[in-house]
Amino acid sequence: MIFYGSEGVGKFNTVLNFAEAIYKEYSPDIHHIEKIQKLREPYIKLITPLPRGKGETPDDSPTAKLTQNQVENLQKEIEKLIENPYHKLNIDGANTIKINSIRDIKKFICVDYHDIPYRFVFILDAHLMNDQAQNALLKSLEEPPEGLVFILVTSKIDLLLPTIQSRCWQIKFQPLSEKSVVDILKSKFGIEDDSARRAAHFSGGSVQKALKLIEYDIEFLLETVISILRYSIARKFHTASEHINKLAGSKKGEELALAIALIKVWLNDLIRNRFSYDDYYFEEFRDTLIKFNEKFPDAQVEKVFENLTEYEKGLSGNLNLNVITLSLIFELASLSMRNLN
Repeated sequence: MIFYGSEGVGKFNTVLNFAEAIYKEYSPDIHHIEKIQKLREPYIKLITPLPRGKGETPDDSPTAKLTQNQVENLQKEIEKLIENPYHKLNIDGANTIKINSIRDIKKFICVDYHDIPYRFVFILDAHLMNDQAQNALLKSLEEPPEGLVFILVTSKIDLLLPTIQSRCWQIKFQPLSEKSVVDILKSKFGIEDDSARRAAHFSGGSVQKALKLIEYDIEFLLETVISILRYSIARKFHTASEHINKLAGSKKGEELALAIALIKVWLNDLIRNRFSYDDYYFEEFRDTLIKFNEKFPDAQVEKVFENLTEYEKGLSGNLNLNVITLSLIFELASLSMRNLN
């Protein structure tokens, strides 16, 4: 099976619930359920992106060449995931799912456990397998032993090979409701009610996005986004650039991605206003939205929205930040320029 959808919409939580439900149907023995909840082998084989160890070869085990600190960090992150299935693993240098990890699945499969009716292979961020790893996995998917269930979890199903996709049931996850995001932020992450509600409102139904908004100070981001919009549309390019530079830092790309997402929300509010909807995400800027549409009724908002989506993809693809920054400013400026043509 492939569970796919945006980050932070509860895919892994559902994976665990699904595995537990199968065992509850099979046996009421709490022993089995506890093993699943703790992601213990031989019940669960958990595959995640991992860093590459020094001098590592494809014949090494996935963690054989990792340093002691890397192994300890991996263990801590998995413990966090066990405690909170909405936790996003944060492992330095873990950019790919290694061929070693996929080959390790074969060893897991080969051992027969007669007293365990169902076993599971969970592959998180499955899109981070390269073609070689995916082709190696394909062999196991084609003829899995009885009682073995593969579940691939991904936010980018398009990066999985068609041969992988065609052999799996595909289950798409929709964004969570705003209320669900608030409840999860409060119960799983200890976020205060006001902050949880504010972040959830702009999260697009993603717990991960809500957490990032809180991490980078949502009020600061909203204020910066409004300034970027105001000065870009007024074609005050230098001032707009200064406000974008406020997002500078070690994770500038991450902050800029959040800012672009918020700008898209503002553009969506413009579209909603044109179609006479009466509720907006940027409710406090209702008058600004109305006045913009009155002044620029021919602005190609939908086109700009589409182009910003491409810039988001560019950020995840390591496109030069300066290029994206300039493109963003000129794209927003075109909202007023096109009205003049």
